[in-house]
Amino acid sequence: MKKLTRRDFFKRSVAAGVAGGLVSTGLNQSALAATVPSQGTFYDLTKCDGCPGLPAPACVRACREENRARFPQPAGPIEPYWPKPTKEDWSDKKDLTNRLTPYNWTFVQKVTVEHQGRPVTVAVPRRCMHCDHPPCAGLCPFGVINKTPEGPVVTNQELCFGGAKCRDVCPWGIPARQAGVGIYLQIAPKYLGAGVMYKCDGCYRRISAGKQPACVAACPQGAVYSGEKQAMLAQAKARAREIGGFIYGEKENGGTAVFYVSPVPFEKIDQALLAQKAQQPNPGSPGFPGMPVTAENYLDSPNGLAGGFLVAPVAGVFAAGLAAYKTLKGGAADGGKDPGRGKQGT
Repeated sequence: MKKLTRRDFFKRSVAAGVAGGLVSTGLNQSALAATVPSQGTFYDLTKCDGCPGLPAPACVRACREENRARFPQPAGPIEPYWPKPTKEDWSDKKDLTNRLTPYNWTFVQKVTVEHQGRPVTVAVPRRCMHCDHPPCAGLCPFGVINKTPEGPVVTNQELCFGGAKCRDVCPWGIPARQAGVGIYLQIAPKYLGAGVMYKCDGCYRRISAGKQPACVAACPQGAVYSGEKQAMLAQAKARAREIGGFIYGEKENGGTAVFYVSPVPFEKIDQALLAQKAQQPNPGSPGFPGMPVTAENYLDSPNGLAGGFLVAPVAGVFAAGLAAYKTLKGGAADGGKDPGRGKQGT
C-alpha cells in the first residue's frame, strides 16, 4: 500500500473539493439502496431487569462480542492532541461495562424513582438512538457519518478524525472517543484530529443480512424487540396504553428509531440518571447519558442551520481527500460498501 502523505491528502482534497461536496451532501442513493425497510427498536422497561445474576447484562455482553474485532487497538504511546494537553484513552479500561466507552457501546442504567406513592426500579438499556434527522451526520466536518436507509446511523471509523462534533450536538452525548488510533495519525497527528469516535451502529451488517441485532437476540427477558420502524412504534404505543405508561423516542430530537416504554414518567427517570451521574468521580465526563424529554434537534436551531451550511463544503473537501486515501489503499472510492462514508439527508 502506498503511504498517504499530508501533501497528497490536502492536494487531492482541494483538487476534488467540488466533487467531494457533492458526495458529502448527496450520497449516491443507488449505492445505499435499502436492502430492508427502515428498522427500529422497542425496549419494554417493565420486562428489563438488568440481568442481576450475570457479571454484565446479556445485551451488553452480546454487543461486545459482536463488535470486539472492531474495537480500537492503539499502538505505542498516545500523544495529547492540540490544543488540549489531554487525551481520551480507554485502552486500559476495556472491561468497563457500566458506562459508554469506545469498547462498550451499550450499557444498562438502573434507577429507583417514586411514582404514585411507591418506589419503582427500572433498568434502562442505553445506546445510540439512531435519530431520524441526526445532527451528528449533518454537522460532522469530515462527512463520515451517515443515516442509512435501513435506519442505523453509522460512523466510518476508518475515516473518522475524532473531532467529537458528533458528541457535542448529540442530546445524549453518546459517541465515545479513543485517541491513538485512526487516520489522523497519518495526516497531521499534532494538529488535525484526536482519535476515532465509537458508538452503536444498530448492528447494521446484521440487519442488512436479515438478522436481529445482537442485543435483541441475546435478551433473556424478551424486553427488546426489533423490526420495521413503524411497527415497533405501534407496538410501543400499544404497550404504553396497556400499562398506562409512558413512551420515549417518538419525538425527542425530532424523532428516533429507538422507543422506550416505562411505567414511570421519563422526567423522573432523567432526574434520577442525572443524580446518578453527579455521583461519578468525574461527573462532567460523557458516557452517562440522561433522558431529557425536551431534547430538541440542534439542526432546527439557527446555529444548527448555519452550521450545516458552513460544514457542507468543508466536509466535501475532506470527503474527497478521504476518497483519495481509500484509492491509495486499494479500496473502493465510491463508498458503496461502506454506509459510514458521506452524509445523507442533511
